[in-house]
Amino acid sequence: MSEVVVVIGPGQIGQAIARRVGVGKHVLLADLRAENAKSAAQVLGDAGYDVSVATVDASSRADVHALVEQATAIGEVTRLVHAAGVSPSQASPATILKVDLYGTAMILEEFGSVIARGGSGVVIASQSGHRLAPLGVEQNKALATTPVEDLLALPFLQPDQVKDSLHAYQLSKRGNSLRVMAEAVRWGKRGARVNTISPGIIMTPLAKDELTGPRGEGYRRMLSVSAAGRAGTPDEVASLAALMMGPEGGFITGSDFLMDGGVTAAYWYGELAPQ
Repeated sequence: MSEVVVVIGPGQIGQAIARRVGVGKHVLLADLRAENAKSAAQVLGDAGYDVSVATVDASSRADVHALVEQATAIGEVTRLVHAAGVSPSQASPATILKVDLYGTAMILEEFGSVIARGGSGVVIASQSGHRLAPLGVEQNKALATTPVEDLLALPFLQPDQVKDSLHAYQLSKRGNSLRVMAEAVRWGKRGARVNTISPGIIMTPLAKDELTGPRGEGYRRMLSVSAAGRAGTPDEVASLAALMMGPEGGFITGSDFLMDGGVTAAYWYGELAPQ
């Protein structure tokens, strides 16, 4: 029976992780746009990987459940990479909360019910989750443990509380790391692990658009005053993911890894600190 690696969102980061963790396994690439999944499958297939594709709306339970069934029909799901989502420049606050917050929680629930013993998952969150001021204990618990279908009804996620896309994105990404911590308890009962990576600016086509777009000046300043002084690469994110998902990361679960070249450090305690 095949070991299956499910990659939801096979963009540059998803593909880079698939290259690291998909050797000798079946890689199932799922994307909202069929052409994106097929394009990624072509690249990985040409490099010798055993690949299939699926179309999935990461905020639709029916779609994600169908993906779970497709994956388990192939073999045991031993790896889950969730790298899909929408950014503040792409969507409204309501869409961001539905895709990035609700969708992630629902995907963790669905795949947490089938993940194989010894399996592992990684969710790609964002440095933005670390820019949000600390939430209260009750809000943290609500984001971590509220039943998935009730999540978007939380009072502090309503339109009169979340008025712009960036705030929605920051809340969603903070929520992702909190949800993963709670899910790590449930996944642990199956002998599996799950973690988040919170990358900073990683050079992908989307990041290039942001760097040359209306907010480009702010992004370029972030990079220039950070300790690393540059953007990251998908392969660097994949190296960390491979460590976390492999045997060397066997003691790591329920954790969030900030990987932003020092931008968040500069935001809180350096030249980017709000005056």
